[in-house]
Amino acid sequence: QVQLVESGGGLVQAGGSLTLSCAASGSIFPILTMAWYRQAPGKQRELVAGITRGGATNYADSVKGRFTISRDNAKNTVHLRMNNLKVEDTAVYYCNLRDVLNRDSWGQGTQVTVSS
Repeated sequence: QVQLVESGGGLVQAGGSLTLSCAASGSIFPILTMAWYRQAPGKQRELVAGITRGGATNYADSVKGRFTISRDNAKNTVHLRMNNLKVEDTAVYYCNLRDVLNRDSWGQGTQVTVSS
């Protein structure tokens, strides 16, 4: 009964920046973590960045120093600022929410395409 809606995806040139946003609505229990995952065609889904209720973050090695995850717990939102985008970042990006009952919710995905 939790709905996650991503926005902000699109087409950008390599070296450019983009910000993804995810808004959660519905019957939301207290949140443990929110995160961004991505999946490129023919590849496994991978964790890009995550953030806990307390603000601790973790990033995939491939995006460290380029991406920043942030959240507003009161608004149940999470953002992903992506700088210095690379062609390899092209993927569908999915928002994930895990509540205190360890239940995962997923957004529908938003396409990010980085052109050379």
